[in-house]
Amino acid sequence: MALAKRARNVNPASDKPSLIRELVEIADYIAHLRNEIAALRANELTRDRLPMAHEELGSVVAATAGATNSIMNTAEEILGLPDDKNYRATVEARMNDIFEACTFQDITGQRIAKVVEALRQLESRLSRFASAVKAKDEGGIDPEEVERRVRKELLILNGPQLHGPAVAQDEIDALFA
Repeated sequence: MALAKRARNVNPASDKPSLIRELVEIADYIAHLRNEIAALRANELTRDRLPMAHEELGSVVAATAGATNSIMNTAEEILGLPDDKNYRATVEARMNDIFEACTFQDITGQRIAKVVEALRQLESRLSRFASAVKAKDEGGIDPEEVERRVRKELLILNGPQLHGPAVAQDEIDALFA
């Protein structure tokens, strides 16, 4: 807008270098902005990284569910074993099955690390872009996000707490005492 106002008041003889300088600055800014957008590699994010994160988390859920079922089935088998001379050998074999099922933790840890890295790259690229375009967030919080947060709190869908307002284990134990 300032450029348009300035263009109307241009004295062709005296302001030509100033106008050219401003146009060059605008062109440089646009070129810089295009480079920053290209550096985001948004197509790579949507084509490769985010789908990979989705697949990895899906695999974590499947591996965890499979291992949990295996552990529970093996434990049930142990509980149903007859008390005979082969009892100890059978229990030891079933315990090895449980240990084997617990190896899911290593694989899920690797998969989650991949997702964390993809999200870190996304965060870094978005931060770089926001800085390049001097982006400012809109005021306040998105009303839909506020509604989701309230619903989650009311339905107690906020999951395990990292550092938030979690209920202490002593309080939970006291409920069952």
